[in-house]
Amino acid sequence: MPRITTDAGRAALAAVAAVESPARPDLATAVRYLLQLLAEKAPGHTVEVRVPPFGAVQVIEGPRHTRGTPPNVVETDARTWIALATGRESWPDAAAAGRIRASGTRSDLSDLLPLRP
Repeated sequence: MPRITTDAGRAALAAVAAVESPARPDLATAVRYLLQLLAEKAPGHTVEVRVPPFGAVQVIEGPRHTRGTPPNVVETDARTWIALATGRESWPDAAAAGRIRASGTRSDLSDLLPLRP
């Protein structure tokens, strides 16, 4: 995945925040930019964070996962990921509402969020 510049990422986040139904390219760029920031903040291969259909990253130092389904997985939709990553929603609230699917002992990302886009 090509690196998204800070300017392009922030522009996509602004475009997504400005309308109820953002353009798909803006939504995709915003999600990928925030995944990129998470990977920079917590490099590693222990937890896979998925935001289908836009992207996935492996983060957090620890045992490397190489085959099959990873033992630590976080999956959520684009809107929830953006809200979590920008601080508009807390991890416990999104989890309680069922908008985060997390498995594995290291899949709680609440200490890493929000990011600072």
